[in-house]
Amino acid sequence: MISPRQLMWRYQLPKIIVLLLLLVLVGWVAIPGYLTGKWPWTNSPPVTNLKQLKTLRQQGLKFSKLSGWQVLHVQQNVQIGGRKWLVQEIQNSQTVAILLLLPQNGPKDQPQVEWLDLRGFHQWQTDSDRTLKFTVELTPVRARSVATVEALFFRSRTPEQTFAVLQWYALPNGGSTATSHWFWEDSIARLSNRRISWVAVTIIVPIKPVDDIELYRPLVKSIGEIVQAQLMAETFQM
Repeated sequence: MISPRQLMWRYQLPKIIVLLLLLVLVGWVAIPGYLTGKWPWTNSPPVTNLKQLKTLRQQGLKFSKLSGWQVLHVQQNVQIGGRKWLVQEIQNSQTVAILLLLPQNGPKDQPQVEWLDLRGFHQWQTDSDRTLKFTVELTPVRARSVATVEALFFRSRTPEQTFAVLQWYALPNGGSTATSHWFWEDSIARLSNRRISWVAVTIIVPIKPVDDIELYRPLVKSIGEIVQAQLMAETFQM
């Protein structure tokens, strides 16, 4: 029989481990900074691919003929919340989809409440929230490696139409719907005087109101793979 003290220890052990790791991380940064007088958080490293992010903000993504998709329309500087998004209307042989992109705008720019802004802007009523995971092969230099994206997949409704929606923050080596994922990767990168750039991505596909959203998983997943692969090949390349 496990005693109350043993139960308490099992409960506290993970917290103690996390605390020790944080102390090691802080010490790793603080001791050199104290000795040299140069603190990594006072002089933020530059975003090395800021030029590519700016190009993305102005021109959007390019879809090759091999992808099966083509761009019908591009609209810049669409004000949603406090940010300006780029909106692309894309089409394949069967359907039309909307791609919204919000690239990082500078070294102090960080992901915040983009998903809430979008839901408020479109006045969406949402349901069926779930995780959709997919992988994309990394550059040939890192052959046999893959980038994993963990996106949010859900159904949204307005009085006029119903949509399947996929959202995530695209990063150089994958992606996640959580801002904390970028925060930790960026914090670690700063130790090497680097930054982790990001692009907020939303894919919107019109669907029938009565359809099961799972019917559209393969479609939005395939678009997500194309978008992530294109961002890694062009926007996130140094």
